[in-house]
Amino acid sequence: MDPEGSAEPRAALDGVSRRRLLTTVGAAGAGGLALGAAGGAAAHAAAAGDAPDPLSAVGSGTVAFHGEHQAGITTPMHSKGHLIAFDLAPGAGRKEAAALMRRWSALAARLMAGRPAEGDDTGVALDAGPSSLTLTFGFGRTFFSRTGLAARRPAGLDPLPAFSADQLDARRSNGDLWVQIGADDGLVAFHALRAIQRAAGNTAGVRWQMNGFNRSPGATARPMTTRNLMGQVDGTNNPRPSDPDFAQRIFVPSGGEPAWLAGGSYAVVRRIRMLLDDWEALSLTKQEQIIGRRKADGTPLTGGTETTALALDELGADGKPVIPANAHARISAPEQSGGAAMLRRPFSYHDGIGADGTPDAGLLFICWQADPLRGFVPVQRKLDRGDALSPFVRHETSGLFAVPGGAREGEYVGQRLLES
Repeated sequence: MDPEGSAEPRAALDGVSRRRLLTTVGAAGAGGLALGAAGGAAAHAAAAGDAPDPLSAVGSGTVAFHGEHQAGITTPMHSKGHLIAFDLAPGAGRKEAAALMRRWSALAARLMAGRPAEGDDTGVALDAGPSSLTLTFGFGRTFFSRTGLAARRPAGLDPLPAFSADQLDARRSNGDLWVQIGADDGLVAFHALRAIQRAAGNTAGVRWQMNGFNRSPGATARPMTTRNLMGQVDGTNNPRPSDPDFAQRIFVPSGGEPAWLAGGSYAVVRRIRMLLDDWEALSLTKQEQIIGRRKADGTPLTGGTETTALALDELGADGKPVIPANAHARISAPEQSGGAAMLRRPFSYHDGIGADGTPDAGLLFICWQADPLRGFVPVQRKLDRGDALSPFVRHETSGLFAVPGGAREGEYVGQRLLES
């Protein structure tokens, strides 16, 4: 989201360019790692329809800004995404942070509705519909001390434990504020990114920024769980909104602590580099043994379909488990971690080829849970102790953010914290 135009040009944008698309094209319809075995956030939501979205309907998709929860958590996975973290400027405190969240919320509401931002719009998204754009805002641990709100910092923001395989770059980890941007059009997503950055003004500066992508809507003949850059079906074991305990696992309940976080969630963000040259040198059989699933369709090695439960006790003719003891699917299965569950909603990334000729590519892992100590941490601890996939991935950055519930009409995100 880029900066957006003055009153007269904005009226033209609202009334002709973007709205015209919605009426002409949009009439068709608007309406741990955990990679191969369990990655991908709202993959099931994206694959729930009976037919793929017509390509002509992609631009017309809209997601509501206001609601009980922020958009971008259970929203179907986007084809384009940006993650950006900010640190408050020296001298900026609670008052300045509140003004920033008010600006950002108003901006997000406009852009998600397919309208330009107020002020000097760059026109990057000119002629495009909203393309299911979402913006999601979170607060890091350091945000609370810098705004004088340390007493209101939730226990869920206690630092994540160290994991033996971590090779974290502190400069690209954490941050006071975090914004997730997703859309089904690259220009719409970039427009949002620029608009958010510019709206930060002198209140906050960029700490780090990352770009991601997924399969585009309509790219397959029928809705399917997406794949990651290892070629693995990625998202099979995600919790589903239809599960009876989905809300209690993913969202902070009303009446819980802290009260300002009711309807919110916690996001763990990890940049996980995939050592693709090493992975691609393996035979198909070896890759499948490491993951515990068939590469072609995500079916467990024990048979069935993609959604068939893993038969973890099944033995082969050699007397060994069909799904190896250190297979990623086995170790990341909820039943192996005391029922720990998190909603994975990642993006793939590719940041070029290094001087050594290897691709800097992998997964921008994002998972959502009501309590990271009961969601991400137990699963990652299990993976850290013996996941067969570990030699082929490298955790390079990490962040943990408290994501407030959705804003009501007339309210901005985080208002219940910043003005109470």
